[in-house]
Amino acid sequence: MLAEQIRSGLVETSHDGAVVVVGEDGAVLGAFGDIDRPFYLRSAAKPFQALVSQEAGARLTPLELAVVSSSHRGFPVHLAIVSSILAGAGLDEEALRCPPAWPINDAAMRLVARGGAVAPRRLWHNCSGKHAGFLRACVASGWPTASYLEPDHPLQVRVRAVVAELSGHSPEPVGVDGCGAPVLRTTTLAMARLFGRLGAEERLSPVFTAMHRYPALIGANGQGDSAIATAAYAAAKGGAEGCIGIAFGSGLGVAAKCWDGSGEVAALAAVSALAQVGAIGGAVVTALEEVARPPVLGGGERVGIVEPRFRLERP
Repeated sequence: MLAEQIRSGLVETSHDGAVVVVGEDGAVLGAFGDIDRPFYLRSAAKPFQALVSQEAGARLTPLELAVVSSSHRGFPVHLAIVSSILAGAGLDEEALRCPPAWPINDAAMRLVARGGAVAPRRLWHNCSGKHAGFLRACVASGWPTASYLEPDHPLQVRVRAVVAELSGHSPEPVGVDGCGAPVLRTTTLAMARLFGRLGAEERLSPVFTAMHRYPALIGANGQGDSAIATAAYAAAKGGAEGCIGIAFGSGLGVAAKCWDGSGEVAALAAVSALAQVGAIGGAVVTALEEVARPPVLGGGERVGIVEPRFRLERP
């Protein structure tokens, strides 16, 4: 098992999954679980979708590239940058095809509520940055904008080709993600290799740099992917249903998947795996303590922890 939830000295639940660390050449340095079992990348695909948008002519600034790679929380800074991306293509919120949603952060939700909001908006969807990047790429390349989410759209065909090239694994057959975009299949091993390329290749350097430089735009301060990118020379991105990928500037790639869908467990497994292969230590381990052993609360008080329970197998 990946982890156990320990409350007041008693084990309450356990979580199964897979985690793998690969070197710059894609060779496995350590692994646990079924690293070849397929699942969907979900939002962990966003850095690579952002790469395709940029290469298709989106001409995104580093701040914009970070938000296109993000699952943003709906704060004013996020919404301003998404609006800027759209404006740069001569478009507005109406061009977005992600569904209307409320901000996923409670504080951001309170801000829009205090502003008088009575209905969700497409702009507030946590994937609106990715969609804005798609649209800007379509305008730059002369591709249709109304159908940009169709699997046979030139942009989406290119996304699948790039992910297959970088991971060495076909992302097909595709499904439909929560935001309406094609969702890509992967395995823990393919995902680790995909993220290893993010940290190692010059082609991906602008995306890696933007994600590492602006981790608070990628997710939320102190949580999972943002915390890892803040503490280490790394870029990280989580996806729905409990997966996370980490790219180190050295070319090291890490992926973790929790089969019951816990993103918290996936993040702690990834951090534990990094420590086990000696990729992090000292101050970085201390900075990531809340990610590596997240607290269990009861009655508003800390009454336990979620503890990693696996050991990597070395080749």
